[in-house]
Amino acid sequence: MRTDDFDFFLPEALIAQHPTSERSASRLLKLNGNTGLIEDAYFNQLLSFFKPNDLLIFNDTKVIKARLFGEKSTGGKIEVLIERILDNTNQQQVLAHVKASRSPQIGSRLLIENAFEAAVIGREDNLFLLQILSEQPILTLLENHGHLPLPPYITHSANTNDETRYQTVYANKQGAVAAPTAGLHFDDAMLSALKQHGVNIAFVTLHVGAGTFQPVKVDDISQHKMHFERFEIPQITVDLVQQTKQLGGTVTAVGTTSMRALESAAQKDGLQAMQGDTNIFITPGYTFKVVERLITNFHLPKSTLMMLVSAFAGSEHIKNAYSHAIQEKYRFFSYGDAMLIDRKS
Repeated sequence: MRTDDFDFFLPEALIAQHPTSERSASRLLKLNGNTGLIEDAYFNQLLSFFKPNDLLIFNDTKVIKARLFGEKSTGGKIEVLIERILDNTNQQQVLAHVKASRSPQIGSRLLIENAFEAAVIGREDNLFLLQILSEQPILTLLENHGHLPLPPYITHSANTNDETRYQTVYANKQGAVAAPTAGLHFDDAMLSALKQHGVNIAFVTLHVGAGTFQPVKVDDISQHKMHFERFEIPQITVDLVQQTKQLGGTVTAVGTTSMRALESAAQKDGLQAMQGDTNIFITPGYTFKVVERLITNFHLPKSTLMMLVSAFAGSEHIKNAYSHAIQEKYRFFSYGDAMLIDRKS
């Protein structure tokens, strides 16, 4: 398949620059992946599409203040976007994107936010391996000196409203550099209403990387290389998935990141409790092993997430749904409206 197969024209005016006044006030497009049937609704009507013993699985990652500004030892200005804090935090190492007029050399030092230094100690493809030269933990440094990393298509600088709204109400485990945006539509009242309705709720963790915003740059999608992201599936979530299927309920992933975590943990012998790294790349032809429904936002053209939802609902159905959404002026991307998709059999 070709990357151009997942392209579409989106009027710039439909890119949501700010969230709705209330989290659940966004619109909801329901898509049946078998029939292609499209239904327009609002997110606060979500409860009507679920029944007791259904299961919603959320990604409880928390966005860190991963954008930093500074300068090279030569005085050149830089912008650093942390992609991932490496597990060996005692060594204070991160993988990061570094924007500069000239890329910093291995062995050079960077002054970050006039507060601490980082040494460039290696490269991994287009990412820089940085050693943070401070006795303070990396997460403390980011919280004190970093900036919320809003997506590149949001044109304003992050403000206090973004610090609340570009974070899910259930965010718990620090490590993401982008929000799991399907979860941004849920507020505490909706979560409570779902539980009272008999819908079960479970969590996984996948620390979303900045690569989620990157278009696929190769013509042949089989040549695309995904970055690794850290994920964890707890045993209680595995148990709830098994219970749901035994009782005839449906398993819904809230967001493509929850989907990718669950499918990553189900590659061998069914869904397993585990933690590790995943670079799973889901494209049309993939056989889904866990998830039957997906709540997701609208995605960028030529992105891996367009390929994932096309695999889930069928490419033609997704193209038709996106055309409908554009015609009806749905709001797109991170602060935009949502879809509820039933998987194509």
